Amino acid sequence: MRGISGGQRGMTIVEIMVAVAIIGVGLVALASAIPLGAYGVQEGHQLSTAVFLANQRMEQVRNAPWLAPEPAACPDQLGVSASATAVPTGSCGVTFLDESPVSALYAGFRRTVRVTDCGLAPGCGGVLDAALRQVVVTVSYRPMTGTGTAPSGRTKAALLTSYIARR
Repeated sequence: MRGISGGQRGMTIVEIMVAVAIIGVGLVALASAIPLGAYGVQEGHQLSTAVFLANQRMEQVRNAPWLAPEPAACPDQLGVSASATAVPTGSCGVTFLDESPVSALYAGFRRTVRVTDCGLAPGCGGVLDAALRQVVVTVSYRPMTGTGTAPSGRTKAALLTSYIARR
């Protein structure tokens, strides 16, 4: 007569081999996911830094005087960009230079400011007003990929847009 266990004494070698194979596949999948997780963390860090740098410059732009014409030495320290690739120039010269790199601490980031005069046709998004300017701050960087840094020439950017009124 057999006991309660039904005569089974343990696992067969085939069952052990199948279990080891399943566990091995799971460990390989887990090990290959670690670089992708690190990529996501790095990408988030780069994007957060780019947004921080764009906000920082936008605050400086908002604080730049752009006064109604008066006998002040430099009433326009905001300036206007002559084209999409030109730095803004005000009444006393260039107002916001392109930064590449932003600083030694942010060596992988490039920051630009472009200012459009909304008083000239076609205006700014359909708005035609001489007392309004559109400011675009762009911070670009070379992103990470799952296998390292992206190839040269491939960039991502954080872009902030705001309208500034003459004071």
